[in-house]
Amino acid sequence: MCGVAAIVAFDPRAGQVDREELRTIRDAMRSRGPDGVGEWISPDGRVGLAHRRLSIIDLSDAAAQPMMASDGECVIAFNGEIYNFRDLRRGLEAAGHRFRTTSDTEVLLELYRAKGTGMLAELRGMFAFALWDGPHRRMLIARDLYGIKPLYIAQDGGIVRLASQVKALLAGGGVARRQDTAGVAGFFLRGYVPEPFTLYRAIRSLPAGSFAWVDKRGVSDPQLFASVPAILTDAAEHSGPTSDEELQERFRRAFLESVRYHLVADVRVGVFLSSGRDSTSTVALAREAGATDLKTVTLSFANYQGTRRDEAPLAREVARHYKTDHSTVTISKAEFLAEFPRIIEAMDQPTTDAINSYLVSWAAAQCGLKVALSGTGGDELLGGYGTYRKVPLMVKYSRVPSKVPLLPTALHRAYLALTPKRSTHISQKHGSVLIYGPTYAGAYFLKRAVFMPWDLPELMGAEAARDGLERLDMTGLIEGALSPDPSRPFLRMVALESCMYMRDQLLRDIDWASMAHSLEVRVPLVEHHLLREVAPLLVHSHGNRKLYLARSPAGGLPPAVYTRGKTGFSVPVREWMLGGERGGKGKEFGRRGWARHLYNTAFRPEGGL
Repeated sequence: MCGVAAIVAFDPRAGQVDREELRTIRDAMRSRGPDGVGEWISPDGRVGLAHRRLSIIDLSDAAAQPMMASDGECVIAFNGEIYNFRDLRRGLEAAGHRFRTTSDTEVLLELYRAKGTGMLAELRGMFAFALWDGPHRRMLIARDLYGIKPLYIAQDGGIVRLASQVKALLAGGGVARRQDTAGVAGFFLRGYVPEPFTLYRAIRSLPAGSFAWVDKRGVSDPQLFASVPAILTDAAEHSGPTSDEELQERFRRAFLESVRYHLVADVRVGVFLSSGRDSTSTVALAREAGATDLKTVTLSFANYQGTRRDEAPLAREVARHYKTDHSTVTISKAEFLAEFPRIIEAMDQPTTDAINSYLVSWAAAQCGLKVALSGTGGDELLGGYGTYRKVPLMVKYSRVPSKVPLLPTALHRAYLALTPKRSTHISQKHGSVLIYGPTYAGAYFLKRAVFMPWDLPELMGAEAARDGLERLDMTGLIEGALSPDPSRPFLRMVALESCMYMRDQLLRDIDWASMAHSLEVRVPLVEHHLLREVAPLLVHSHGNRKLYLARSPAGGLPPAVYTRGKTGFSVPVREWMLGGERGGKGKEFGRRGWARHLYNTAFRPEGGL
């Protein structure tokens, strides 16, 4: 896990790469790679790659980056892990390729030389990289299917700049800081900035599951090499029915295989252990896959001790059951308040749902880990959220009344007139059910929205809100997660939750929050090859699909894990920041209050939008 930076002066009039700017961008990501630093400048001075290294696979200096191919014609700066690199290497060696290191980075270089962009679909892992192809005078940039690893692009004045973080590009001084009204609008609507937008007009994200070329014309349009809805659609159209016993066995094989691949490392691997089924299943499968020296870490909060929200007692029981080396790290209000400024400083883009990721990464780092597995993705893949039930029902029951002339608008206006904006009992969102509810994109937007479009003039000004909403096209972005349309309600929800909430918020937050602690977090339930294996099974499975994961480990899970109700992983932020208890002073400090507070105190530009 690392930090990648690149500058390409594609227009001859732009001159050569500013080496100091390249280094500044790179070193703004110091925590992403404290183990090594490197740079490479092309002989003509117009291409520069830089890298900060967190050593996980092949710890030797020979695996340092940027790495040059054996023939000296290609150079790569790579962020992520390729878990099946040993399999790929064997195939390349059989074809005559020779290797100087035992790293996955060198496998990427040789695989590109052998297959070009055709290699991308073969990669099992998380990745974002910039690869300079000298003979063709162009740079390949690419990002994994789910977008686990970020890659940001800024193109201006004949120069393309790339980095693993938005703030790193800004730190270089060559990118304008003008905020993007579409990014700001997206943040208030969703609680995060939706891709491909960022908070800044000059910076965009390379879309997940895509690649692009940087050459003498600048950055090409991204091309998809894989997409979540396409994989789900293919499964819906071509998979056949199977028995319940076969379904369970195939789920088990797929989950176990993914966890086994995610254990590949030359350092110790740990697991974030809560009291839930996803993390417990991950621990159980890791042990079954051969992890003998498994470290488990649980984050506990002083405020929750003795309540049902305290996950530590059950986590300790699970750790004893699987005989792991377990640590519970308890954080107090005072420790959180002392750490809070560093959380805001590390936050790459505003988000309402990242403090938990930051603190559990902090806990893992306190225990000396460099790699940890997370159960993130189980809810998105297997339908663990209420949205999987509520959104299809909203679509079903709102379609007919939405066609009654004037009714949707009348209902919406009535709610706006009669419902206080800050009501804690009735949401104004309910009044727009007939406007948004008839389509999956609209219903999903309504269910997951933080603020609504009519709230934005108050938050960012009328003109900025109008411009931002038009350029953002929020429902259009959501519809993109259903293209092609998987056609079945459950599969549509897998696509929506995977390509919106998980990709744009959970995975992005895990990346910057873990990297702030020089920690690599791996997500074995979020993986390209796993999705291809499991998608046909999702078509024909029914009921509580989360049970397929819980039943996958040999012998099942400890009984107490099944009987504990789902609470989610929450952090007592409003109690700590406002001093109130639940139902008291901090009652209104929910996602809306937190979004407003975060933007106004940490991200709003001087002078406004």
